Amino acid sequence: MRTSVSARFLRAACFAAAVLLPPLAASAQDAATLRTRHAAMQDRFQKNQFGRPLVLESVQTSGDLKGDVYAIVDHPFAMVQQALQSADHWCDILILHLNVKRCRAGGETAKTLKLNVGRKFDQPIEDAYELAFSYRVAAASADYLQVLLSADEGPMSTKNYRIQVEAMPIDAKRSLIHMSYAYGYGFAARVAMQTYLSTLGSQKVGFTVLERKPDGKPVYQSGVLGLLERNTMRYYLAIDAYLSAYALPAAEQPERRIREWYASTERYAEQLHEMEKDEYLEMKRKEMRRQQQG
Repeated sequence: MRTSVSARFLRAACFAAAVLLPPLAASAQDAATLRTRHAAMQDRFQKNQFGRPLVLESVQTSGDLKGDVYAIVDHPFAMVQQALQSADHWCDILILHLNVKRCRAGGETAKTLKLNVGRKFDQPIEDAYELAFSYRVAAASADYLQVLLSADEGPMSTKNYRIQVEAMPIDAKRSLIHMSYAYGYGFAARVAMQTYLSTLGSQKVGFTVLERKPDGKPVYQSGVLGLLERNTMRYYLAIDAYLSAYALPAAEQPERRIREWYASTERYAEQLHEMEKDEYLEMKRKEMRRQQQG
């Protein structure tokens, strides 16, 4: 009995500590965790299938999917922090994704990003699904940034969308970025995914190498996790494209972003190719004009 009471007390104490942990302490824990992950990934940054210091991970649990990208970028942390902690900037980032048709930032004390998401081709905005993300800068210090986007509900019984971005400096010229993309799904979404994966998506693959054939060719992750990995990478490459154009004059940035995003996805054409360059560029120019009009 004494052991049971002690165990219950310990669990209660741990729960209380987690709930009542001051924001600064929580941020310090997150920053320390990111530094630890960076140190543990050195070999994977140097040797991977991406041709750059980038690691992608994916996991599926009961009713939930989560993808993570860790990448070292050639941008100083001060610039990364300035670029990624504005809600308006995030609309310029998210619009690069094929499925995002419009993004609008609103709210004063609590920021909201309203995304219209649809098919991977040009379509009327009325045919797209509106997804409302709450936006919050959870931490911003001299050596750590954390931005959180969350949405309770999405299309086809998807739910609990979470986009988390963390960043920290590595040295004066480089930063580490960690982006996590996750969502839950119910019965309707499960059926829709199974239908897609048995038809249009039957030949599509992700990035994780499961094994190699006798001739050395990789066997990539397929199915639901392959789908997750493709979308996770698309969102990360949108961040990367935005940062690559950030130092340019404002008038030149939109065109550079869409060209850089497309070029980045074509480096991984086996996974990410969906349309030809001119088709994508024209579609995104039209969608960005619509976005600017409000």
